Amino acid sequence: MPDIDQPTQTELEAAAFRRLVQHLRERNDVQNIDLMNMAGFCRNCLSKWYRAAAEEKGIPLSDPDAREIIYGMPYKEWQAKYQKEASAEQKAKFAAANPGH
Repeated sequence: MPDIDQPTQTELEAAAFRRLVQHLRERNDVQNIDLMNMAGFCRNCLSKWYRAAAEEKGIPLSDPDAREIIYGMPYKEWQAKYQKEASAEQKAKFAAANPGH
């Protein structure tokens, strides 16, 4: 592995994160429950991690504002445009993998 200084590593990580967020915005056909069932995280998880990171830096950020950063629009708008009702199979898989969630 190449020797990368900390500022450059942070820049690379930030660029990869921005690309991930852009990719998820472009792939609005992929439902959050699919992401949760396949990868164990979803857009909402990313927004919560973003908000937590902001709070660690002393930057107040509400959940709706953090979600808008990740979704590229207000969450309610994204839900209305793209969210589909989860199938019984999707719900069962989610419940089995995330008891009590």
